[in-house]
Order: sequence, then structure tokens, then C-alpha cells
Amino acid sequence: MSFEYCQEAISDYEKLFETDEGYDVIIFAGENENGKEIHAFSNILRIRSQYFRTELSNELTKKKDGKFIFNFPNISPQLFKIILRFIYCGKIDLAKLQRLDVLKLLIAVDELKIQTLIICIQEYLIKHQHEFLQQNPTEILEMVYQHEAFTDLWNYCLEEICAKPDILFKSDKFINLKAPLLELLLKRDDLSLNEIDIWNNLIKWCFFQNPSIQKDVKKWNKEAGVIMERTIHRFIPSIRFYHISSADFITKVYPFKKVIPKDLVNNLLVFHMAPDEQLNINIQSPRKPKCIYDSIFINNKHFAMFSSWIEKKNQFHYNEKTIPFNFNLLYRASRDGNTATAFHTKCDNKGATIVIVKINNSEQIVGGYNPLNWDPIVTSASTYDSFLFSFKNKDDLQSAKVGYSTGNQYSIRYSSNFGAYFGGGSDLVFSGGNWYGYTNTSCSYPKIGIPEYGFKADDYEVFQVVKK
Repeated sequence: MSFEYCQEAISDYEKLFETDEGYDVIIFAGENENGKEIHAFSNILRIRSQYFRTELSNELTKKKDGKFIFNFPNISPQLFKIILRFIYCGKIDLAKLQRLDVLKLLIAVDELKIQTLIICIQEYLIKHQHEFLQQNPTEILEMVYQHEAFTDLWNYCLEEICAKPDILFKSDKFINLKAPLLELLLKRDDLSLNEIDIWNNLIKWCFFQNPSIQKDVKKWNKEAGVIMERTIHRFIPSIRFYHISSADFITKVYPFKKVIPKDLVNNLLVFHMAPDEQLNINIQSPRKPKCIYDSIFINNKHFAMFSSWIEKKNQFHYNEKTIPFNFNLLYRASRDGNTATAFHTKCDNKGATIVIVKINNSEQIVGGYNPLNWDPIVTSASTYDSFLFSFKNKDDLQSAKVGYSTGNQYSIRYSSNFGAYFGGGSDLVFSGGNWYGYTNTSCSYPKIGIPEYGFKADDYEVFQVVKK
């Protein structure tokens, strides 16, 4: 028979942390009037920190009266005690810290190479402090860029900025961004900005780096042209000039021809003025913004169309940047179970939802919007706001069709034996692992190209729809 008293051991180590009786390490944290002497035990530090393991094994490490001496003037006593408490008993409460202190703590933990805590703090910042990250994009990007261990936070910051570029590009701090970081962003395929907006922001950034240069290009002398060409040179390969419209090229790019390589300018002129002329060049593909919603077969443009339909507007009323709803993934059949029970477990009583079905062996997607709740109790509900949709080819937005409910009592139907259930004619329903469309004549929706009777699905998803 074995026994475990982990909590008792943790409590004893916490007492040791508080009393530090018999210590053999002296740590000076902070400096001057903000400095403080902290005591610790070398054996505990060796086990829990790679930094201390290395330094305590180094014969050159400073000692006085038999005690190891360490100086950390860049780590405040408050933060060092938080780290030391974690080293001793594995406890930390990040919620009690100011946001900036959490970042300072992360930097200190990286210096001490406590990998578990590095991961923990990054996860906390990503999950609970995303607003802070959005409010201070340049400072945080530059801080994270200097630390190789902050991979999770680095990827999160880049993805957030690429998905919501206004966070950075419309910030008054954008012009202070360091050149290597700006270059990294401009190279990304998922940067969700029109190419001409990327160019305009780059020009704005270049002018800020050279405040003596006049904004009117016509007034530049030779020296001004050379300075601006040197400033912008490293970024030119990252701009996808061939995806800028002719009008924008002539009015917003061509005036800066002095800072763009001549062969590129000449090729762009031919591209825009003689489109049938063959050019022996490699044209970069357009940027493809990452879907900000967790779907495995549709993208931001589809969600923009759903938003337009929900508000009964023209199907292209909203675009990727103006989507007025959040679409939160509630259910995916391949992940959560392809059964009616799994559907109701995940989707009931969640408010408005949209169902998206990828039809087997085709590029067609179909689905429906329910502005009400789903419910397992056998009943039905009337609404004029629900709709069914079909994309004959999910990659061709022009192939989309939408049909709104007639408002009859079977607009939305409920039963624990069925999954999503639209219409009196079983206009779109999940039952027994298969999907069915328009199986009888009592339809509640117009026919829009959803296959009639049974069909298989590769997968299907349900998103909760929440107004921003």
C-alpha cells in the first residue's frame, strides 16, 4: 500500500520559503533604494531552474562567508519573490499583478530559464490579457521579438495583428515600429490589408523615419530621393504591386517611382497599360488572410455573407473587415460526434446559430440560420428571420443562393431524435447519420439547390452567432 501527501510537502516547502532558515544563497534583487536582499537554498534552486543549476556548478560564481551571491538589479524584489515562491512550491497567482508587471515577470523568468513558468505566463497573457496586447502592439512585439523562448506569445501577436491590422496600422505607435518587425509583417501572406493600404502605411512610416523630407515628392532634391530610396529599399520585395489596382498604382504608387527599381516600374506600367502583353516575371500570389473563425472549410468572406443575410441585406453588404457578428464554434461532427445527441449537447439553448454542411464528394456547402434556440423537446417555431443557403461551389461566392422562411409554424423544428431541423417539408434535416432535403411537399423555404432526399456530408459545423 502506498500513500501520497503532496499537499503536505507543498505546505512544508512554502513554510521554508517564508522562514528561509539555514539558507546558503543571497540574492540582491532590484537596485538602490528599491533593492532588497532575498535568501534561498541552493539545492532547491538547482532542481527548479536551469540558470541556477549552471551558475551554482560554476566555480567562478561569487561566494561570501560560504554563501553564494547573486545580483539581479533588473528584477524587482516583488517579482523575484513571486518567482522564488513558484520555485519552492509551484504556486503563482498572476491575476494579482498589474499587466505590465506580468510582462516584466515573463522576461525575468526567461532569464532564469524556468520553462514551465514561461509557458504558463504566455498562456495567461494570451487567454486573459488579449486587450492589453491589442493596446500596446509595438511595445509587446518588440519585447517578444528579443526573446526566442516566447514562441507562443510571438505567434499570437503576429496572428492577431494580421487578422485585425487596425490594432497596429491605425495606432499612433505604428510609425515607431522597428524596421525588422515591419518587414516581418509585410512579408506575411495572412496580413488582412488591401495591398494599397499596405503601401500607404509604408510610405507614412518612411516619412516618419526621415522628418526632414518633404511630403510633396515633386519638391524632393537628389539627396532626398537617395535617403528615401535607402529607407524603403528593404521593403520593396514584400509589396505585392501587381495586386494594386491601376487607378491606385497611377495615383498613389507611381509618384514615388524614384524609390522603386526602374525595371519594376516599367513592368508595372506594361502590366496596367497593356494587360495582353506577356511579361516574363513571377507575380506573387495575393495575400490570403487567415480565417478568424474556427472553420475547416469556409473563410472570412463566407462569414461576411452570412452576416449580410442575417441582417437581410445585399449578400455582399459586409466584407471581412466589417463583420458585425462573432461566430463561435459550438460543434463539429468529426470532433464532437456525428449524432443528434452530440448536436443537442453542444448546441441547445445557445441562442442564434448557423449550421454549415460540406456535402460528400463535392465542393458544395449547404446550411441554415436559426435565430432562435435549439431544443430537444418535440415542437416547432415560426420565424421570418431563418434562412437556408447553398453554395454550389464553396470557393465561388457568386454560386451562393439564400432562401428565407415563409414564416409558417415549422420554420424551425425540434426533436431529440434529430439534429438541426429546418422546415415543414424536412427542407434540411439531420437524421440517423445522414442529411435530407425537401423530403415532402410541406416546405417552409424555397428550393435553392439543396439536394433532395438523402445525402452524405464530409463534416458539418455549428456556430453561435453573437452581435459584436
